Amino acid sequence: MQQRIIINIMRRFIGGRFAGSTRLMSTSSRALGWWDHVKPAPKDPIIGVTEAFLADTNPNKINLGVGAYRDNEGKPVVLQCIRYADSKIAGCEFLESNATEVGSKLVEESVKLAYGKHAHLLKDGRVAGLQALSGTSACRLFAELQRRFYPESPIYLPDFTWSNHHNIWRDAQVPERSFRYYHPISKRLNFAALMDDVENAPDGSFFLFHPCAHNPTGVDPTEEQWREISNKFKVKNHFPFFDMAYQGFASGDLDVDALPIRIFLEDGHLIGCAQSFAKNMVLHGHRVGCLSVLCDDVKQAVAVKSQLQQIARTTYSNPPVHGISLVSTILSDPQTKVLWFKEVKVMANRIKQMRITLRETLEKLGGPVSWEHITNQVGMFCFSGLTPDEIDRLVREFHVYITPDGRMSMAGVNTSNVNYLANALHEVTRYEREAGTISSVSL
Repeated sequence: MQQRIIINIMRRFIGGRFAGSTRLMSTSSRALGWWDHVKPAPKDPIIGVTEAFLADTNPNKINLGVGAYRDNEGKPVVLQCIRYADSKIAGCEFLESNATEVGSKLVEESVKLAYGKHAHLLKDGRVAGLQALSGTSACRLFAELQRRFYPESPIYLPDFTWSNHHNIWRDAQVPERSFRYYHPISKRLNFAALMDDVENAPDGSFFLFHPCAHNPTGVDPTEEQWREISNKFKVKNHFPFFDMAYQGFASGDLDVDALPIRIFLEDGHLIGCAQSFAKNMVLHGHRVGCLSVLCDDVKQAVAVKSQLQQIARTTYSNPPVHGISLVSTILSDPQTKVLWFKEVKVMANRIKQMRITLRETLEKLGGPVSWEHITNQVGMFCFSGLTPDEIDRLVREFHVYITPDGRMSMAGVNTSNVNYLANALHEVTRYEREAGTISSVSL
C-alpha cells in the first residue's frame, strides 16, 4: 500500500514537471516572436550627425550639427548666473513642498519674459501655464491639447522648420500642412508666399511660428512684416502658436526677440507659447520649459490648464525640480537676471562675430558663390544652401558635420576652426558651381 502511494506521488510529480516544462516551452516560443515585427526607427538627423562625429577620429573634425552653445575654445559653458543660482538654492530642491511653488514661480516669470507689459494677463487669470520638459514637451502638450479639442484642424508648419516639429504633431495625430516661408534662391523670407498661404488657409487654422532666430534658416520677418501677419490673422481668425527656443540669440536682447509675441498680444490675439531655457541658459540636460495658453477669461483658463495637467500627468507627471529652481531663481532675482541678460548678449555677439569672420574669409577665397546670407541670417544657425553632394563631400573630405538640410550651428564656429571651415566650404562649392552642373533649384 505504501509503495503504491509513493508510485502515485512520483507519477504526479513527474507529470507536473513535464506539464510545467511544456507550458514553459509554449510560453517561451510565443515570447520569442513578440517583437519580431518591430523595425528600427529612422534616426533623428541631428542625433545621427552627432553619432557620426563622435565616431570620426580625424583631429580636424568639426561638429556644426547640434544647436548647443560653445565658447571660443569649443567647450560647453556654465553661465555665472547659473553658478550663482545653484549656490542660492542648494538643498532647497530636495524639499517636496517646494515643487508646486517653484513650478508656479517658473510659469509666472516665464510669462513675464515672453509677454512683457502684457504679463498682467497672467494676474488677470487668463493664462493657462504649465512647466514643461523644455520646448519639446511644451510643444507636445499643446499638440495633444489641439488633438483633443480640434481633432480635424491641421497645424500649419513653416517650410522649413525644426525637424522635430513634424514628429511631435504627427505622433499627436494632428493633421499637418505647410506654409511657404524660406526662399531657397534669395535665401531670404518668402514673405509674399507666406501671406498668400495665410490668406488661403481655412479660417480659424492653427499656425506655428518661430518668433526669433528661426530654426533652421536663421531668417526672421521684420517688425513691419510681423504686424502685417498679425493683421491678416485677425481677418482670418487664425490661432498663432509660438515656439520660442532661442530668445536672446537673434538680437542679443531678450525683449527685442520677444517683440513678435507682444505684437500679437497688442492686437488682441489669443496665443500659445512654448518656451525653452536649454539654449539661452545653456541648460540642455535640465530640460526646463514652459507652455502658456492665453484664454478669453478665467473660467476658460482654468479649464485649459486642467486639461494640460491631465496630459502632463500621463506622460511625465511632474518635471525635475532642480532646473526649474535654477531658472525661476534667476528670473525672479533682479541682480541675477541682469547678469543673465549680459551673458546672453555675450553669447549672441560671439556668434555674430563668427558670422562676419566666416563670410569675410570665404569672400577672400573668391569663387562663384555669394556668402552674404551668412550675415543676413540671425541666431544660432546658418542655412548654408549646400546641396546633398556638397554636404557629403564636406563630411568625407573635410570631416565637417552639418545636418542633411544644410543647417550649420554657428555656435560651433570659433577663431581656431573658422579658416579651416571656410576653406572646406570653398572647396566643396567652387568647382561644380563654376562648371554650372548644380541647379539653383536644388539649393
